[in-house]
Amino acid sequence: MFKQFGGKITPQLKKRYAQSPNWKDGKFENSMETGMDFSFKDLPGMLYKLFFQKGNTLPNEDLAILPLDVEAFLEPSKSIKYVWYGHGVFLMRVNGRTLLIDPMFGPDAAPISPFGSKRFSKNTLDLIDTLPPIDLMLLTHDHYDHLDLTSIQKLIPKIKNCYVALGAGRHLEAWGVDAGDITEFDWWDSTNFEGIEITFTPSRHFSGRGLGDRAKSLWGGWVFKTKTESLYLTGDGGYGPHFKEIGERLGPFDFGFIECGQYGEKWRQIHMFPDESITAAQDAQIKTGMPYHWAGFKLALHDWTEPAEEFVKYATQMGFDYTLPGLGELNSLQDSLNKQKWWIALS
Repeated sequence: MFKQFGGKITPQLKKRYAQSPNWKDGKFENSMETGMDFSFKDLPGMLYKLFFQKGNTLPNEDLAILPLDVEAFLEPSKSIKYVWYGHGVFLMRVNGRTLLIDPMFGPDAAPISPFGSKRFSKNTLDLIDTLPPIDLMLLTHDHYDHLDLTSIQKLIPKIKNCYVALGAGRHLEAWGVDAGDITEFDWWDSTNFEGIEITFTPSRHFSGRGLGDRAKSLWGGWVFKTKTESLYLTGDGGYGPHFKEIGERLGPFDFGFIECGQYGEKWRQIHMFPDESITAAQDAQIKTGMPYHWAGFKLALHDWTEPAEEFVKYATQMGFDYTLPGLGELNSLQDSLNKQKWWIALS
């Protein structure tokens, strides 16, 4: 269990983190005041509702994930290809290189909780065996639903390089990833990887895997640009003015992976509601997008399909174009948009 906590923070690491303008008073901070509107006395009641509330909070059956057609995925293309595996996991093919984002393939998003949060799909760790070699793995932040010990250990033989939020590298090192393969990013840090311009962008969230490391690593999103296309993954986080800044500095974007799911009134500042997701996408100058951070785990009190249903509703009202890929479905940014609500038969 203790290995799940990841790497320990040393005085040397704190000294290095303190070089960041986003490190203040011994921790990383958001660019605007951010908190959660509940106290420890609210926690037992919230946890009871989360784990025992009935209704449409879980699918009626396990969510199937389409098998990866590796040959089709690796086939040369001028357009960015992507596969969504539910929640925050994305496999991408960009400029002839394979990228993997937040590769949490594990069966439980709360491995140290007495109740656990089981994945909606079965045997997802086995999907790692079907993946091609990974040229670059990227991490948005270190929460359990995005960074999994078992997944990383299984992925190590496939991974060549890792780009991670500042501070998250210590977890990978503790789990066996070579330090020379890890590059940490502060907000707005940018680099060119095999012809892909990659930038780590701000979000309004937090981090931590144990009681003593809250906000001791950074959190954010990623922007990917080739000569012909651009894509923005928002990362976890609440709505804020950073979306307009990202759009002004790095946009417009052909496509966006937009966080939409696991929200609640008491933590509105760290996870967007669906209407805010659409507003954020428009602020960031995303032309077409898809909702993610749902269809993987029950980490909030809303129905499991609500994020997608509400995303579609507000996108339609606000004139935003969208697509709804199925789990494991291979897509490219040049494909026609899929607006079929594939989840209806499963709810």
